[in-house]
Amino acid sequence: MIWEDECYLLSKRKFRENANIINIFTQKKGKLDGIVYGGTSRKVRNYLQISNKLFVSHTSKNDNKIGYFKTELIKPISPLYFNDKERTSALISICSLLNVLLPDSQPNKKIYESFEKLINSINLENWIFLYIFFEINLIKDLGYDTNLGEHLNKIRVEKDYLKIKIDGYIYEIPNYLIQKKIPERFTNLLIRKSLYFSRQVMLNKFFIPNNLLFPKSRVILENYFN
Repeated sequence: MIWEDECYLLSKRKFRENANIINIFTQKKGKLDGIVYGGTSRKVRNYLQISNKLFVSHTSKNDNKIGYFKTELIKPISPLYFNDKERTSALISICSLLNVLLPDSQPNKKIYESFEKLINSINLENWIFLYIFFEINLIKDLGYDTNLGEHLNKIRVEKDYLKIKIDGYIYEIPNYLIQKKIPERFTNLLIRKSLYFSRQVMLNKFFIPNNLLFPKSRVILENYFN
């Protein structure tokens, strides 16, 4: 089976002496893994960085066996933020979440386009709120809608947060998430509460029921706003 596609690198691990097994999120094929021979060489290692955009050529004998990738760099992403701990953590975090939560070999154009939009916007000043809204939309695209908009009439001007019971769980939710708009003023507390809310929803609906390990990189990102 032979095909070509563009993708983003979600994870990699060493395989034998001179190869890597990589997990990628492709535009047409969804999330897949495959072997990159020569992946530990200096030339290839330098661009096999989490979140980088790649072009891959895939070859496999059949659908039941792991395939092989030939890779080329389309666009470096992670090197742009090596000196920015928060943004680097966010890139690793979202790639880790997608690597765990996306089903294998199932294309999802909507999530791919949303992810690419986030990647291209992470240099903006309000990037963390774009990240938070990406997580909220990801939860919905994976099949669980929190229906926050139904609680608009409960918002009170004097309070920044609203306690809402969703499927048996009580969450404290920042008003701007219910209003679906980026706040004009923000603090680390507001960001932290927003990240905590989306983390709790993901834990309750995806990770805990399926006995999945929540990515440490996502917790690290949240801790930057303590």
